[in-house]
Amino acid sequence: MRLPVPTPREVLTVLDRAGDAVEQLLGAVPRVMGLLGAADALLDDVTALIQRIEGTRASADELIARVESPVDRLVVLLDALEPSLVTLQPTLERLADTTERHEIDALVTLVDHLPTLVAQLERDIMPILGTLGSVAPDLHDLLQVSQELNEMLAKVPGLGRIKRRVEAQQAADAADAADA
Repeated sequence: MRLPVPTPREVLTVLDRAGDAVEQLLGAVPRVMGLLGAADALLDDVTALIQRIEGTRASADELIARVESPVDRLVVLLDALEPSLVTLQPTLERLADTTERHEIDALVTLVDHLPTLVAQLERDIMPILGTLGSVAPDLHDLLQVSQELNEMLAKVPGLGRIKRRVEAQQAADAADAADA
């Protein structure tokens, strides 16, 4: 087999093309160098990003470790309260459905007044409640004397008619009050 020998024209064409190729290759060198520089800068950015991601992961791990303990305590508390909450759920739902804004405002006002109310109860009402045990016999005696006086007055001539008139007036007043 014989190898073809190029002609001088073919050699000149190849050399001309080779010159163009070398020229293009030399023109591409700055672009390749720019691409290598950009790739190097991109690699630096990726490295910095990886370091930031690692720092974020470490911070997240630390946060998770700090949150796990309270979450465990909350789970124990919720497990303990679950039966009561399930039992109260219908009541709470009805309360939420039927409570009006003005009722909530009234409740807030009541809570605001509780310290004063408790102080007055302790200062004024509680001492009176302590003496009610000794007042009851006195009231019973007073009622008995009042009944005896009423019986005596009923025996006085002419007071029976006055008593009936007073009772009729009281009944009429009660009927008017019931109608209103």
